[in-house]
Amino acid sequence: MHVAETAGQGPIILLLHGFPECWYSWRHQIPALSQLGYRCLAPDLRGFGDTEAPEGFEKYAVFHVVGDLVALLDAVAPGQSVFVVGHDWGAFVAWNLSLFRPDKVRAMVNLSVPFLPRNPVGKPADVIKFTASEGSSSLTACPRPRCPPRQ
Repeated sequence: MHVAETAGQGPIILLLHGFPECWYSWRHQIPALSQLGYRCLAPDLRGFGDTEAPEGFEKYAVFHVVGDLVALLDAVAPGQSVFVVGHDWGAFVAWNLSLFRPDKVRAMVNLSVPFLPRNPVGKPADVIKFTASEGSSSLTACPRPRCPPRQ
């Protein structure tokens, strides 16, 4: 998993990007938050930017994406809870991180996406397939996002 991060000993803020974006979406917030003493982690979520893009639709279930974040947090902040900020798709992932692993989330701020409780009989993939079949240019016209070269 590719992660843009800042050094520091302060509280961690996990910044989760939207669709179709990557860590670069947070490029202006990272320096400002770092100056306030926070340690920022801005990963490219599964399939975005420089993070691996496994084959198979099922590999992108929210359980796997949240699992990636849990592994990241276990590696960089074992036993700690973090502040989570999610935008768009990242907000959906943040909601599910807090549901599946509340021990990892100290507080959360989400932008652009309200909490939508899980539908026990519906499948999120069906909603995406329906939206794409209706010709939504935002879903069908977007190639895999690429971030600017690492500096």
